Amino acid sequence: MQQADSRDLWDRLADELREDAPGGPAQGLRPFSSGLQRPECVLTHASGSLFVSDRRGGVLKIDPDGRQRLIGNAPGLLPNGIAMQPDGGFLVANLGEQGGVWRIAPDGAPSPWLTEVEGRPVQRVNFVANDAAGRVWACISATDGSDRYPLDSATGYIVLRDASGTRIVADGLHYTNECRVSADGQFMYVNETFGRRLSRFRIDAGGELRGRETVARFGDGDFPDGLALDSEGGAWVVCVGSNRVYRVAADGHCQTLIDDAVAATAQRLEAAFVAGTLDRPLLSAARGRRLGNVTSLAFGGADLRTVYMGCLAGDALATFRSPVAGMQPAHWRWG
Repeated sequence: MQQADSRDLWDRLADELREDAPGGPAQGLRPFSSGLQRPECVLTHASGSLFVSDRRGGVLKIDPDGRQRLIGNAPGLLPNGIAMQPDGGFLVANLGEQGGVWRIAPDGAPSPWLTEVEGRPVQRVNFVANDAAGRVWACISATDGSDRYPLDSATGYIVLRDASGTRIVADGLHYTNECRVSADGQFMYVNETFGRRLSRFRIDAGGELRGRETVARFGDGDFPDGLALDSEGGAWVVCVGSNRVYRVAADGHCQTLIDDAVAATAQRLEAAFVAGTLDRPLLSAARGRRLGNVTSLAFGGADLRTVYMGCLAGDALATFRSPVAGMQPAHWRWG
């Protein structure tokens, strides 16, 4: 077993990130930047800049010196997942009522990019991502895009756009959330939020997703949302509402790295989930003790070991140092 996958290593990180960690804030979780508006998704870049989704209908660039610049300001767009493009523009998963994936050009001009697939309109889109092969993947959580979540139905699907066109490559997912392609390009990992599991597909030669298997399951109060992969084959899962972060090792061991849940809030979310009344406003407003409802995670810094976490209910990112590097994103040197 490699040193990076030893249980002691991850136990030490979890200790550093505790609220009562002996080293205090300088050693554990720290805030980064300020004045952000619904920074749900975070992208890192080799330049040291960060890019975060912004509720004003665009993408906020945060320079290494802390300066901020909003790229785009499109009414009707509620950016959730974002994906950088080679020319420095962005694809935006629109969680607003009109749905679809939109493109924001480098000058900020918006235009529709994906509004229907295989004859069906694309509802609210949760996430969009590039991979190293130049493909774009979009995650639609459910065919019902209302604020009352379809907790008992698995109508989520994944759309692929590549040189062969645009098509649905997997469906029947229980509320599709973030997805990531493995470093070797052979597997697709995806969070099924209300299935409360991390799933994995094999990617065939045509881009179809085959042979779904469950990599990890999550329990009461946990709703897997954000997903990132590290250089050791680990999958980092961020749970919305509970403000918990897990690392699922290559051997399937699931380690709790952060547990910032407010017990009463987690219990309230769980009760609503069981009763079938959990909705978007209730889940979105759930804060942790220190965290503003974390939803995503990205590895950055020159060594890809600085972790940045996006959120729904805070105006800053949370950051900490990882003992292993993240997988380098496809867009690392674009733009």
